[in-house]
This record gives sequence, C-alpha cells and structure tokens, in this order.
Amino acid sequence: MRVWKFGDNIDTDAIIPGRFLTINDPKGLSEHAFEGFRDEFAQGVNKGDMIVAGRNFGCGSSREHAPLALTGSGVSVVIAESFARIFYRNSVNVGLLPVICPRAGEISEQDQITGHFAEGYIDVSGRRLDIEPVPTFLQQIIDAGGLVEYAKQIRSEDLCMK
Repeated sequence: MRVWKFGDNIDTDAIIPGRFLTINDPKGLSEHAFEGFRDEFAQGVNKGDMIVAGRNFGCGSSREHAPLALTGSGVSVVIAESFARIFYRNSVNVGLLPVICPRAGEISEQDQITGHFAEGYIDVSGRRLDIEPVPTFLQQIIDAGGLVEYAKQIRSEDLCMK
C-alpha cells in the first residue's frame, strides 16, 4: 500500500483532464488519472493505495468522472483535510471513501496507514491521527460499491421480505 500525497485545492481537472470525459469506464479513466499533473500516478498506482491531500480536495467542476478515475485505479480511500462538497458526495455515490483528517498534512508518502474509520482515527506509522468518524450508513454505501448498488441491495432485501 502506497500513499500518494497531494496539496491543497486539487481540482477535478487535475484528477481527470476534461478531454477524457467521453470515457465512462472507471478502468479507462484511470489510465489518464492526474495526466499532465502527476504523470507517474496512472502507471504507478496499485490496488489498495491511498491518496492523502490538504484542503479542498476535488474542487472545481462537478463530475463523477474524477472519483471514478480513482476507483478504477484501485484507490478506495482519499484522506484529506477537507473536500469540495460535490466531490465528497460524488465519491460516496461511486464507492470511494472520503475521510476527513484535519492533520492530513502531517502524513508523508513514506507512511503506512491503517484505517479505523468507524472509531474515528487512523494509525499513521504508529501515530494516531483523529478523523471524522465514518457513519455506519456511509460505510454500508461504500461497501456496496456506491449508492446505486446500495439501493439495489436495499430494494432486493425489501422484495425478499414480502
């Protein structure tokens, strides 16, 4: 597991440039993640890697393509000091867990992170950093693979009860 560190105000155009918005497949989008901004990301990222960022991650245009590019690359968690509200919501919708950590700036690319999301902290190479706890319902949406898949599960459970 690798930590990919980014700064403040990383916008959706940096995550996935606008010229690739004709691609709707997460894997196809992932091939262009951070292209022109941090070119080594698309070739070097592996399943289970995490992104750590500063303030206002995902600002800019409202597009689900940005979190889809990250899920397609194998990233399942983004830890940041704060998120643009629409990016946060789009992330949950597609199954990418956004985690708010006010001290994310203290994390380096050399650190190892273990999440204790429901408990409200992460272990960062032996140091405990507090996060906003992830509510159970939000984790259930993430575990289902996003809002659509979660809704299908709920609907399926409702039908089985009848």
